Amino acid sequence: MSPPRAASRLPLLLPWLVLVIALGVTGLVWDHERQVTRKELRSQFDFALRETVSRVEQRVATYELMLRGVQGLLSTTGLNNRNAVRRYVETLQLDANFSGIKVIGLIENVAPEQKSAHESAMRKLGFADYTIHPQDESGLFTPVIQHEPFMGKHRVPLGLNVWADPVRRLAMEKARDSGMAAISGKVALSVDQPTNMAPPAFIMYLPVFADGQARESVDQRRSALVGWVFAAFHMHDFMASLYGKQAPGIDLAIYDDVNLAAPALMYHSGNSPSSDVSRAKESFSAHEYMVVAGQNWTLALSTQDDFFKRNGFDAASVIAFTGIGLSLTLTMLGWFLVTARHRALRLADKMTEQLRHMAQHDPLTGLPNRALFSDRLNQALAHAKRHQGQFAVIFLDLDNFKPVNDNHGHAVGDAVLSQVSQRLQDSIRASDTVARLGGDEFVVLMPSLANSKTALDLAEKIRQAVREPCTMEGLQLHITCSIGIAVYPDDGTDEFSLTRSADEAMYRAKGSGRDSVLPRSSRL
Repeated sequence: MSPPRAASRLPLLLPWLVLVIALGVTGLVWDHERQVTRKELRSQFDFALRETVSRVEQRVATYELMLRGVQGLLSTTGLNNRNAVRRYVETLQLDANFSGIKVIGLIENVAPEQKSAHESAMRKLGFADYTIHPQDESGLFTPVIQHEPFMGKHRVPLGLNVWADPVRRLAMEKARDSGMAAISGKVALSVDQPTNMAPPAFIMYLPVFADGQARESVDQRRSALVGWVFAAFHMHDFMASLYGKQAPGIDLAIYDDVNLAAPALMYHSGNSPSSDVSRAKESFSAHEYMVVAGQNWTLALSTQDDFFKRNGFDAASVIAFTGIGLSLTLTMLGWFLVTARHRALRLADKMTEQLRHMAQHDPLTGLPNRALFSDRLNQALAHAKRHQGQFAVIFLDLDNFKPVNDNHGHAVGDAVLSQVSQRLQDSIRASDTVARLGGDEFVVLMPSLANSKTALDLAEKIRQAVREPCTMEGLQLHITCSIGIAVYPDDGTDEFSLTRSADEAMYRAKGSGRDSVLPRSSRL
């Protein structure tokens, strides 16, 4: 009789078998999602690092170009034409166009035997207390003879012998001997002294040579030198003037040279350290060494909690909790399989589909998420390579969306995102895919193009749709967006290069004034 009793117990083992299988599938899906998400986050972090380096280099190049304009003026008018220099600096409108600059000034190269005559000449110009200070053991005199603006707290005495400061002297020597721009190490500006809390600063120098004299060799440049033009920067103001915006959730520190000690710290973004101990093992950090106008800087980047929250790192946790819950539910359903097998199987299929949908779609808008978009983009790549076709990737970022959350609350912000998502879906073709990458960032995949202009037309259609007022809870909000376009194969031949090209074009659209569409390639 025992065999029949054993056979009768077999159905009771079915729920436990379902539980083991469901938990196993949940574990596999969770691990896969976690690895894919971490890889994507690492790619975003590396991109943010390269972008930060590029933004710093571009801004330094802009300031150097501006300073060369002053240098060119001095080569024709001479160092002593104070009014010409003042008028030129006023036309630059530093506050509006070069907000990172604290002061622009001139330094004259004064021979020891000319010191007395130089001081007398400066006093005759109205600087009654003018004197070169401090003295330098080398006997060289390089006094500051003018700086603009010269008002308020900037009205500090002239005559500072810059050569006496080893940090400034090193940069001046580099500029003199190379004939190029050179940046000093970390200094305190004279307009901030005397104080022990002077903000970190640096100075950019360009040499001024006598007109008509040869300057091909180092010796010739030293002989032809008449002075320097310089621009002084507070490091925090310089960073605030960079084009674009710093990636959210990333902490940035910049150190002078390659020394990461506290005295060498020139800038810190101010983000507080992560308070989530469990997140520490998931964080990313990197050091990037760069040479800026002859000076070594070290950029230290690290991720904060907000970086993971904004970029959907918790999706794996959602899958885990959802999978466990569904596993338990499936186990309970297993009890009904003995008498209602078909019903249970249908319900199991439905829940499996829900789990798959949750893993591939954004919970707020219902749009495909980054993982599903990546899969469809790779399908489009394979098809285009096989058939020598074209397709487009369109990046979209809402302009000034943060004030909506700050002023009206996250509920209103979520409602705006939902309305924008619906407008995007209404604007695209049936064959296109629109996905939400996180926060206020969206992306559109056009898997087939008759010609490149089709992508530009769709992007403009989207821009106009987003500009329509958003109305909810008695509020009417006006939202705009910046859009960047990348086309395969002109702007990239793989997922990373295409998305990076579209992202760069989008940031250029923001930098050009927002509410605009820019293609990555000029051929669109």
